[in-house]
Amino acid sequence: MSSRVTKFTKIGLIAFESCIAVRLAGHISAVLYEPAERRECRPMFAGDSETTKQINWRIPAAWLTLCIVWSSTWLAIKVGLRDLPPISYVAIRFLVAIIALVLVSVGRVRLLPKRRSDYVVLAFTGVLMFAINYALLFWGELYVSSGLAAILQASIPIFGMVFAHWLLPEEPLRWQRLLGAFGSIGGVALICARLLSFNGWLAFLGGLGITVGAASAAFSNVLLKSRRMDLAPAMMAAWQMIFGTAPLLVIGFVVDGNPARFHWTGMAIFCLLYLAIIGSSLTFLLLYWLMPLMSVTKLQTISLITPPGAIVLGWALGGERLSAWSLLGACFVLAGVWMIFRPLPDEKRAAERALESQVAAPRA
Repeated sequence: MSSRVTKFTKIGLIAFESCIAVRLAGHISAVLYEPAERRECRPMFAGDSETTKQINWRIPAAWLTLCIVWSSTWLAIKVGLRDLPPISYVAIRFLVAIIALVLVSVGRVRLLPKRRSDYVVLAFTGVLMFAINYALLFWGELYVSSGLAAILQASIPIFGMVFAHWLLPEEPLRWQRLLGAFGSIGGVALICARLLSFNGWLAFLGGLGITVGAASAAFSNVLLKSRRMDLAPAMMAAWQMIFGTAPLLVIGFVVDGNPARFHWTGMAIFCLLYLAIIGSSLTFLLLYWLMPLMSVTKLQTISLITPPGAIVLGWALGGERLSAWSLLGACFVLAGVWMIFRPLPDEKRAAERALESQVAAPRA
């Protein structure tokens, strides 16, 4: 009886998050697919129109939605892995997400990139983000708890900070952030050492694989932002998923066999659809919408918020527990990530000057 109550509690919580996310998606889509003539007629400065105010409001709302949904996806992955093999699970998840993104975009935005070089970038970043990162993540969660997986993926901004230093001149590496990176790396090493000592080689390799996947995802994010591609966010995500999912479908069929013979329980189907529609289509739509509006470093603060949320959900609904050493490592990781995201004095002054110049500018 208690297991049935827990099962319905999980479904209810995820369904509630889905309703909130879908509601916000309706507001965001009004901006994403706004006609060009309306965009051109919109006043330039904040406060000059109701539309601009709504856009400003949607930025923190979209960021908060990403934090909430991505906190819950870790547990959904863990639950789905009870019935589905990891590689095919990833591939089918993103296959459904691709279909959803294309259906949303047909007749509303251009579906194809403008330049041939864009295909190369989308293919390369798609393999990094989806084929490598998510395959390693799903496989790693076979041996690592959902909370620890979220902690290890929190290393994304560490790698992103280093990559951004080389690829994005406007985001240089600072000493404070470098110290935060060393602290976070120490926390990751402590967690992996704990996994090796008490859970064996498979758990250690699972944790290491999740960390390698985080590095590939960070490089994908930074490289994509450096290109500033003229393509709608939905199709940018869809093309990345297409290039990343294609090899996974082939590998999954060879390794896992015919998907029709999988153990398709109701919970497995629910987790798959939640991850595909809410955890992939919606979230990547929001992520790429936010990319030109926020710096890579600030955008990746999501990695600081989602691990505690994943740990709480794993403890409350998944029956997961973390050892004292793992919690200590998690504290090092999150403290380091906080140091990376903490604004520096010169950045605060630059932000204040930018705000003052906007206020002093004449009305459009």
